[in-house]
Amino acid sequence: MSKHPQFNKALEVGRPPNIKKLFPNSKALIVSGKIIDRACLKKGNAMTIAANGRNNIIIRGTLKAAQRANAAILIEIAKSEGGASSYCAVNYWNMARQVDQIMNELGITVPVAIHADHYGIKKQEDLDSAKTEVPTMFEAGITSIAIDASHMPDDDNLLANLALYKSAVPRWAGYETEIGEIKGKDGLSTKDEATFMIRGLNAHGIHPEWIALNNGTTHGIEATGGGIQIDLTAQIHEAISRYNVSGAQHGTSGNNSDKLRDIASKTNTTKANVATALQMVSWGVEVNEFGNAILDKNKNFKKVGNKGITDELWSEMVEYADKQGWNGGNYKKLNLPFENKINSLPKHIRDRSEKDVEEFVYNMLVNVFNAKDTANHGIDSIMEANSYDLGQKSEKQENESEWTESKIREMAKSIESDKGPEGDFDD
Repeated sequence: MSKHPQFNKALEVGRPPNIKKLFPNSKALIVSGKIIDRACLKKGNAMTIAANGRNNIIIRGTLKAAQRANAAILIEIAKSEGGASSYCAVNYWNMARQVDQIMNELGITVPVAIHADHYGIKKQEDLDSAKTEVPTMFEAGITSIAIDASHMPDDDNLLANLALYKSAVPRWAGYETEIGEIKGKDGLSTKDEATFMIRGLNAHGIHPEWIALNNGTTHGIEATGGGIQIDLTAQIHEAISRYNVSGAQHGTSGNNSDKLRDIASKTNTTKANVATALQMVSWGVEVNEFGNAILDKNKNFKKVGNKGITDELWSEMVEYADKQGWNGGNYKKLNLPFENKINSLPKHIRDRSEKDVEEFVYNMLVNVFNAKDTANHGIDSIMEANSYDLGQKSEKQENESEWTESKIREMAKSIESDKGPEGDFDD
C-alpha cells in the first residue's frame, strides 16, 4: 500500500498536541478518535476495529493488518486490562509509546487513535480520583476515551459523564459514552436511556462520537448463540439520529460474521471492539472463523502446535492458571505474568504469532467490517479541517436550563431500565 499523497502534510497538522510533545520526531500518524469515526462515516456502512492491545504481539499484528487494508483503526485498552490495577502489562500510560514505536519501525502510515476504553466510574469516589487520573493518561498519549458509568443509575451515569468530560477530557479528543454494561441478554439498553443520555450531554454542549449499548452481546467468549441484536441497535440509533452519534459495538469476539456485517451496514456503528479473540489467536489457541475458542471434551482450550507461542510456554501458562483456579474467560489474567516470557520467545515464534493476528484482523477489516481504505478518508478529513481537531458532529439542540442536576434526577425517575445482574463486566 502506498502512502496517501498528503500523508506528510497530515502528519504535520493532524497529530494532537500531546502526541507532538511526546514524539516530536515521529512519523506515526497517531490521531484523535474523532478522525477514525469520521473516516468510517465518510466511507459509509463501515466500522473499524478497536483492538484491545493486551500484549505487544496483538498491537504489532493489528497495525500490520491495518496497513495492508489501508484502514484507519483504534488501539485500545480498558481500565480493568490496563488501568492502575490491571491484568495486562500494556496500560493507559505505555500504550501510545508502544504504538508509536511499532508504527515507526514498520512504516505504518494509516491513522491510528489511542483509546482508553471502559474508563469505569462505579461510585462517587471513582469520579473524584478520575479527575486527577484521566489527565495523566492524556499526558501519556491517549487520544480518545470511553467514560463508562453505566454501572450506576441513569441520572448518576449522565452526571458522571458531564463532570468528568468537562474537567478532564481535551475537546479535540474522541469521546464515547455508555448506557449499558455488556451483559448479553440481561440488562438490554433502551431508546429512553440512550435519548436521556445524549440529550443531557447535548444540553451542556457535549457531543460524543460514540455511544455503547448492551445490545445482546457479551464480553469475552460468545457461548450463548444469541449475540448482537441488530434491530434493537438500529432502533436506538434511529432514536438519537438527530444528534449524529455513532455506535460503538462492544463484545465483538465470537459473534457471527454475518451479524457483524449487519451491524456495519444496517446501523450507525463505526467502532467495533475486539479483545478476547485477538488474545487467543496471539497465543495459538484454536478458534473458529468468528474468533470463538474451540474447547475440547473437558472444556479446556486447544493449543495448535504450529501456531502462536511455544507449546512449552503454553503448558506453563495452563499449569499457572490451574494453580490460580482460573479457567474460561479468566485466562485473560495470564497476560500480566507472562508478557515478558512471551516477548523473550525466539523471533520466528513471535513472528508467527503476529502473522496469525494480522491475518485474523485483516479478514475482519476487509471482509466483515468494510473498513478497507478508510485510512484515505481519515487523512482527507484532516486535510479538510487542516487540523488535528475536527470539531463536533452536532449542534447544541437542547436547553441547558432544562438539564440541571435536580431536573436530571427528576427525569431519570420515569426511565424504565434493567441494569441486569451484578458481575464482572468490565472489559
